[in-house]
Amino acid sequence: MRRPRGEPGPRAPRPTEGATCAGPGESWSPSPNSMLRVLLSAQTSPARLSGLLLIPPVQPCCLGPSKWGDRPVGGGPSAGPVQGLQRLLEQAKSPGELLRWLGQNPSKVRAHHYSVALRRLGQLLGSRPRPPPVEQVTLQDLSQLIIRNCPSFDIHTIHVCLHLAVLLEARPEELTPHVMVLLAQHLARHRLREPQLLEAIAHFLVVQETQLSSKVVQKLVLPFGRLNYLPLEQQFMPCLERILAREAGVAPLATVNILMSLCQLRCLPFRALHFVFSPGFINYISGTPHALIVRRYLSLLDTAVELELPGYRGPRLPRRQQVPIFPQPLITDRARCNHKDIVAEGLRQLLGEEKYRQDLTVPPGYCTDFLLCASSSGAVLPVRTQDPFLPYPPRSCPQGQAASSATTRDPAQRVVLVLRERWHFCRDGRVLLGSRALRERHLGLMGYQLLPLPFEELESQRGLPQLKSYLRQKLQALGLRWGPEGG
Repeated sequence: MRRPRGEPGPRAPRPTEGATCAGPGESWSPSPNSMLRVLLSAQTSPARLSGLLLIPPVQPCCLGPSKWGDRPVGGGPSAGPVQGLQRLLEQAKSPGELLRWLGQNPSKVRAHHYSVALRRLGQLLGSRPRPPPVEQVTLQDLSQLIIRNCPSFDIHTIHVCLHLAVLLEARPEELTPHVMVLLAQHLARHRLREPQLLEAIAHFLVVQETQLSSKVVQKLVLPFGRLNYLPLEQQFMPCLERILAREAGVAPLATVNILMSLCQLRCLPFRALHFVFSPGFINYISGTPHALIVRRYLSLLDTAVELELPGYRGPRLPRRQQVPIFPQPLITDRARCNHKDIVAEGLRQLLGEEKYRQDLTVPPGYCTDFLLCASSSGAVLPVRTQDPFLPYPPRSCPQGQAASSATTRDPAQRVVLVLRERWHFCRDGRVLLGSRALRERHLGLMGYQLLPLPFEELESQRGLPQLKSYLRQKLQALGLRWGPEGG
């Protein structure tokens, strides 16, 4: 199978925030400033302008603690005039009045005033029953003001302006693929699980299906898998399946990247799996410079088929082609100041060094934070005396024989302590990133008992004694015992 001219290979995994592996098709992501400039510099057509008058009022964005009305940059005696300008912007009766307040008071304008102005503009344009008239030049002038000043914006103001600019500069189907790709990359890079923006990308993909190549689609789909977000758009999956069926043979490497995102969403289409596991495709990728990376992706897909798709009866990745999926801790985790070292010390003092393993890679290639072995009665056992690995593929037994198989299975249980650091979540701090959720789901399906250690709980411990008490309570809640009383 020859690679079509211009077909890019899958990119090598980079240590991105909160990811067990690099996102599929991950590439350069623009800075927030450049993203905002691209969005706001787009021409506003009459059709778009009429669409602006039909949008609902914009709600405040939930992108972190609000800084809109905190204090002016630098503080000091100018706080009064600056706050007064904010009130004037919030009470403006028309887009023209908004622009006047910003243009006539340059010494009082601070970065956060632009997000306030955009938010008020959205409210004005969505007002009922009759929105005030707005001239195209007014929107263009406001856009140019923001473009000129956005290098001085903090990250919160950038995020708010991005959110509002997408909902105000055009309807999704009227934006270009380039702009939508920039938006998708921005959301993925900054872990922004913004449903309105993600739904806009999904709608764009569906509307423009016949115009998009799979090399563009892989970038548009990236944030859905990374942010663990399955859109409400009902045609999202049927659309992707049609694109994969149409272009799998034309752009096979982009196909693998799309499947990686869908794997995180638990939405793997059988027909595309038949293609990437076919002997022709496997022989093709074996001769490319990216063979190891693609084999790692295919090994992960094969694991997902084994554990999550019992009804799949198509070809599989041959054993000789399989490689460990993620065999070592992330560089991201090692570089950040995380809780692994202090948890390791707490376990050492609590259990002893011989009763846990750190950063052990279990078949088919998932690196675990900490692994314990325990007897059927709950006694924590020295790891050196046990096989720490559960069999992979998992042992299966015919239906109705579960009770009898219990006597032949290894009675020891394996417990994996899973660190859930702050950057393992989307920016909202509640939803695990897709790659993290995938790893935990697969470890659980392989038979490992997971003990999550959330960052909120770890951060609340004050010193090693408190942490040891916390770990003791966690382990005892699982019925584990150790020390003289544990046998």
